[in-house]
Amino acid sequence: MRAAIYARFSTELQSVASIEDQARICRERATALGLTVVAVHSDCAISGATPVNRRPGASACVADGLAARFDGRAGDHH
Repeated sequence: MRAAIYARFSTELQSVASIEDQARICRERATALGLTVVAVHSDCAISGATPVNRRPGASACVADGLAARFDGRAGDHH
């Protein structure tokens, strides 16, 4: 199955490394589940309260999902 990763941090006080750490952890989990990561999307210093359509990375991830570019969704393998 193909999976996408979406990583985000909310404030300028957090590090861009947070995105890298989140993506690394997600890649490790995907590998353990036998998933192939086909895309990584992210938003830096954008609050989770910001609507998805105003978050470029989240919007791109949703668009990829709607275009069936990946198969896995959060919760499918928990």
